[in-house]
Amino acid sequence: MYNEFDKYLLGYFTDDYWYDEGFSIAREMLSEFSDEDWLKLQDEVLEKNIEWQKKLAYCIDNTSKMYELEILLTLSTVKDNELFNICIDSLRSFIIDDNYKKIVSQNEVLVRQVNDLIGTTNKGIIKGIYQKFIDTLRE
Repeated sequence: MYNEFDKYLLGYFTDDYWYDEGFSIAREMLSEFSDEDWLKLQDEVLEKNIEWQKKLAYCIDNTSKMYELEILLTLSTVKDNELFNICIDSLRSFIIDDNYKKIVSQNEVLVRQVNDLIGTTNKGIIKGIYQKFIDTLRE
């Protein structure tokens, strides 16, 4: 399944198609991953181009798999603002679970980065995502 998923994300999508339908197809593919597929994805995720990484981060949703959380945390270290924003937005679905919340809150670099960005970003929507993320970690 990993190879099929990889080829799918390498394809060209208009924004309309991706947000209307494409990400749902990708999310469905992820739901069919075996442990071996997840391990291969973990091994190769940082070698993929930034657009591929953004698509992946966008379609990851908390389905109670530690693999997904680990991949989002890995992708959050890539030096790309848009990818970081997508990772934080996706991580919000994980931190409603106390076990995942603990793991994320212990990632001091990530939490510090989000806190720093709250004070420096002028974009209301992004700032709101960051603030909600931090507020949920503190609950």
